Amino acid sequence: MIYVLVAVIAVLLILISVGFTSSFKSGKKTLSRRKTSSKEELSSSEHSPGKKVNKLSEESPSESDQAIGKRLPGQETKTEISDNADVAEEVFAGSQESTPAVATGRVNLRDRLSKTGGILSSPLATLRGKGRIDQQVYDQLEEAMILADVGIPTTAKLLDSMRNAVKEKKLSGDASELANYLKDEIAAVLDVGDTELSMEEGPGNVWLLVGVNGVGKTTTIGKLAHSETRSGKKVVLAAGDTFRAAAADQLELWAKKTGADFIKGASGADPSSVIFDAVRHGVAQEADLIIADSAGRLHNKANLMEELKKVRRVAARPPGKLTEVLLVIDATTGQNGLIQARLFTEAVQVTGIVLTKLDGTAKGGIVLAIASELNIPIKLVGVGEGVEDLFPLDREEFAETLIGVSQDNV
Repeated sequence: MIYVLVAVIAVLLILISVGFTSSFKSGKKTLSRRKTSSKEELSSSEHSPGKKVNKLSEESPSESDQAIGKRLPGQETKTEISDNADVAEEVFAGSQESTPAVATGRVNLRDRLSKTGGILSSPLATLRGKGRIDQQVYDQLEEAMILADVGIPTTAKLLDSMRNAVKEKKLSGDASELANYLKDEIAAVLDVGDTELSMEEGPGNVWLLVGVNGVGKTTTIGKLAHSETRSGKKVVLAAGDTFRAAAADQLELWAKKTGADFIKGASGADPSSVIFDAVRHGVAQEADLIIADSAGRLHNKANLMEELKKVRRVAARPPGKLTEVLLVIDATTGQNGLIQARLFTEAVQVTGIVLTKLDGTAKGGIVLAIASELNIPIKLVGVGEGVEDLFPLDREEFAETLIGVSQDNV
């Protein structure tokens, strides 16, 4: 019995020993296969054209970083200069999500100004029912113009002219006749100067954009740069708003998108020095145009306006040629925009108005108030977020839009 028990134990020990050896060998083979597979994957990743090994800690600054003017260790300079002409097409092709939609074809102003359009249509409808121009028609016209922020002086001027036309028998009770008359009168109010942006022959033209914060100055500069570079001009963008870091970053992005050169200074630097360096760089590079941003400032702060006067003087200093001082106004501010225009004009001699966000307000009559009371031309209007949604104001089309009729049915 004892011998049988010993034999059974011996057999069990032999079986356990054989099983352990087999498992150990199997484990070694599995580990070997895993190591071989890892080596093959690593070799494949090193030679695959679509995969790169991260070596940023060992490499010098890339050409693309230098091309967009990024400040790198050891490159602390007073003013940063970026030449983005070579990367513009790549940025436009590769960043469609961040690039505003591009409008195609001619913009129809009536379609975009749905809130302002037709503000004078109700009085014309009343006239059609009456067949004569009476006090009710005058009252309705006056109310509609005031609500649209045409302003009391300009409204009174238009109505006085209309009364005189009625007295002289130039106007009867025909609604279509009155519509045509109002269209011509509104277009005449807007005819206060050349609406084309001014440029002289040769390099160094400067367009200085001014205005309070939040009106869309930087975006307007980007749209202007898009338009001018696409027409074949060499453009430099100057980040004159040195007090708001986001402004310089946004302008740099626009420079990359449009292929314009980009100049900026250190945060908090004298904005006049940035404009000076941008003009000097633009003339040296034979750039046709330097478009300069400026810090947004309250128009009722005397010290800030004095600083803006200095910026203007520097921008006009040879070899630069200051050909435009454009005041950017948010159309949704209504009559406050008129106050801004008056004070900025006194400080920096504004040559033209850029009216942004005109598609988002029922107060489009401010266009008439500015032109009539300040005798400053509305050079550009913005009616959307797209890069081509900034264009010269067509006086007759705007007049037709306010009246609510088109040339085909007046």
